[in-house]
Amino acid sequence: MHFTPTYSSWINQVERFFAYVTADLLQRCDHRSVQALEADVRNWAKAWNETPKPFIWTKSAEQILESLKRLLQRTPDAGH
Repeated sequence: MHFTPTYSSWINQVERFFAYVTADLLQRCDHRSVQALEADVRNWAKAWNETPKPFIWTKSAEQILESLKRLLQRTPDAGH
């Protein structure tokens, strides 16, 4: 059995995708209506799907474990 901490689950990929949409589309645009926002998001998604790019982990296992070690040191009663 392998323990997967909550913060390293598949949902991180979903959160990363929405962060990418926010940075790439929403922070640069001025939408005057919900319809304009929806149209921009749909167009962005269509363009993304034409040339999709996988998310690639950029940290090594050692870096991730070191980060986890620092987190556990800061978390009282972590029990790990």
